[in-house]
Amino acid sequence: MPKEARPSTGEQAKQHAFAQLRQAILHGDMAPAQRLVENELSEQFGVTRASIRAALIDLEAQGLVERIRNRGSRVRVVTVEEAIAITECRMVLEGLCAAKAAVAASEEQLTELVDLGESMTKAVAAGEPVTYSDLNYELHTRIRELSGQRTALELLERLNAQLVRHRFQLALRPGRPQQSVNEHLAMIEAIRARDPQAAESAVRAHLTSVIEALRD
Repeated sequence: MPKEARPSTGEQAKQHAFAQLRQAILHGDMAPAQRLVENELSEQFGVTRASIRAALIDLEAQGLVERIRNRGSRVRVVTVEEAIAITECRMVLEGLCAAKAAVAASEEQLTELVDLGESMTKAVAAGEPVTYSDLNYELHTRIRELSGQRTALELLERLNAQLVRHRFQLALRPGRPQQSVNEHLAMIEAIRARDPQAAESAVRAHLTSVIEALRD
């Protein structure tokens, strides 16, 4: 039965390998520049090399993997310059999402954002940067979901996947969470006030700050 649930070949096998590899990269279990050996991954995930190869091609399309001629595949290294360029694109898309969320969110959903903000504040006060980083990601994700802008959501999922390493590094930088949490609280307050322009401006201010931090 387990073999039926997770076939070793075909589209389902590729999707299984893709999901597992993507999660490992996003969670930092696979580091930038780490080689991705098809034989090893095939054995690890119980699928064929062809399924692994197809999954790596899809991950390359998402910007998470790079294939080097005659050397195979590795986890893609995102430079600071690329991270800044990606964040500039995020600024436009996330600003749009925040503006739409300010109009579309229900009172219950607004309360969820406030609760997230309180959890972020507590994480900073307790000196828990990893928890704060996770909550940071959750807040941005929730705002995108509340916007109802599916195209922006899909684009941002791809862009943000490439920034995982930089996001963790910023969260661990002394003093950065303390600055960042206030920027996030301003975003939440603007959305809660149902002020689209203020919400977009708060997101742009936050991501401008992120760019400045990346440049330091």
